[in-house]
Amino acid sequence: MLAALRGEGPRHEEAVRELHALLLRAARFELGRRASALAQVRGEDREDLALQAADDAFVAIMGKLDGFRGESRFSTWAYKFALYEAAVRVRRRAWQHREVVLDPALWPALGDHADGPAARHERAELLTAIRELIGSALTPHQREVLVALTIQDVPIDVLAERLGSTRGALYKALHDARRALRSHLAAAGHDLAWIA
Repeated sequence: MLAALRGEGPRHEEAVRELHALLLRAARFELGRRASALAQVRGEDREDLALQAADDAFVAIMGKLDGFRGESRFSTWAYKFALYEAAVRVRRRAWQHREVVLDPALWPALGDHADGPAARHERAELLTAIRELIGSALTPHQREVLVALTIQDVPIDVLAERLGSTRGALYKALHDARRALRSHLAAAGHDLAWIA
């Protein structure tokens, strides 16, 4: 199939149809596996989601054909693209009508899992410092990304879509925010051993 996809003519067209059918089956499978997240979605809308996922997976695969290294079967490699695209659509659908609230009043939701009184006190001081630094040491964009991804558990692809950004740019902002927090906390003498 791989050679036919790289070629032209009738063999290429047949390979394209076969690949798209495989991707559509994979997308339907993933949507079915995540059916509870799509409970409110009508059957025809699910089919449309599966078709969108298959189409996007097909475009991604065709753009990365030269990147296929042959470490697995081509169909297995391609199947994963459709699973990924379907999962993205499920996460987006789940957050479609939910608002991403970036309210600083929600920051105290950071957990406290200390064992004894001394450890609880030390962590309480550290959490207080973190809350203050989130508000003062981070750029507004870093703050927005950090709070949404780590405290509110907003899926990164949903946040990227809402902010008109990319996953890579958000990962970079999150990395920079964490690095800034660690740097400020270490400079203030806080023990960061329990922070992952």
